[in-house]
Amino acid sequence: MSKPPWYRRPGWTNLPMLITLGRLAAVPVLVGMLWTEPGVWEARAAMAVFVIAMLGDIVDGWLARKWGLQSVTGAFLDPIADKLMVLAALIMMIPHGWAPAWMVLALEARELLIAGIRQIAVSEGLVIAAGSLGKFKTAYQATAIGFLLWHYPTHFFVVTVDAGSVGLAILLVSVLFSVASAIEYGWGFYVHHRKKKTLASDA
Repeated sequence: MSKPPWYRRPGWTNLPMLITLGRLAAVPVLVGMLWTEPGVWEARAAMAVFVIAMLGDIVDGWLARKWGLQSVTGAFLDPIADKLMVLAALIMMIPHGWAPAWMVLALEARELLIAGIRQIAVSEGLVIAAGSLGKFKTAYQATAIGFLLWHYPTHFFVVTVDAGSVGLAILLVSVLFSVASAIEYGWGFYVHHRKKKTLASDA
């Protein structure tokens, strides 16, 4: 029986893992691009890096599932690459006035809160499925960052689109979904925890 091609073999050199590692490597690249306030073309290049990384997040997971290459390492690195890219983009835009600090703080505080609740849930043997509000938050957040990175007004035929303003509006929607999803997740943890205590007391 012949071996599968290199890009489908388990380990660090298969294609899904290389895409994930590439997404991690793109984080310092994006930070460098946003270190000083970028001009029009630099901003568009930064947006391209971000969009490619986000698309890579979809592709590497799909390929890993399709080829049966899911691994503990991949499951650990994949969300880290995603969150680092988002965090880097948001934080680096604050000094340029492209993203309000309070919105970034609200989004990241939600991530820390959910991570804490998830850790407690795991320690108690509880599994809480991610709700749809969190998925909406992720979609709006990524879209908002794309517009914010594009930033500069752009002419489309007879219409001028202020990408920065559009991005801020979408980011605000993302913050609202973020708060709602945190409440949803916290309530889910409370219900599961109460149910577990009830079953334990009845045993």
